Amino acid sequence: MKGRMDTSMGQISVDEDVLAKYAGSAAVECFGVVGMASVSMKDGFAKILKKDNLRHGVEVSLVDGKLMIELHIIVAYEVSILAVAENLVENVKYKVEEFTGMEVGKILVCVEGVRVIN
Repeated sequence: MKGRMDTSMGQISVDEDVLAKYAGSAAVECFGVVGMASVSMKDGFAKILKKDNLRHGVEVSLVDGKLMIELHIIVAYEVSILAVAENLVENVKYKVEEFTGMEVGKILVCVEGVRVIN
């Protein structure tokens, strides 16, 4: 899947990996997000991803010309999951739309774990 935009000078296509990495980077900047999660189907445990693997905690698809983004996150202990999710959706939507010029239709936030941070 590639995001495509038509301009007066031609067509621009953006690879799914680029969109996913950018969305993942925007997500980990949000207060209360400890990191992105990769869920192993083998053992059912969520593990936190390093900065260079943020793409694995994000799924991006294009539906009716709009981006659909699914984020798998780990949140900090003792923060409001609702507040974190609302802030996350707003921040990722704004940054991805500004970066790509494409419209974000829906963002799904999947909380895969909670971590205590010192």
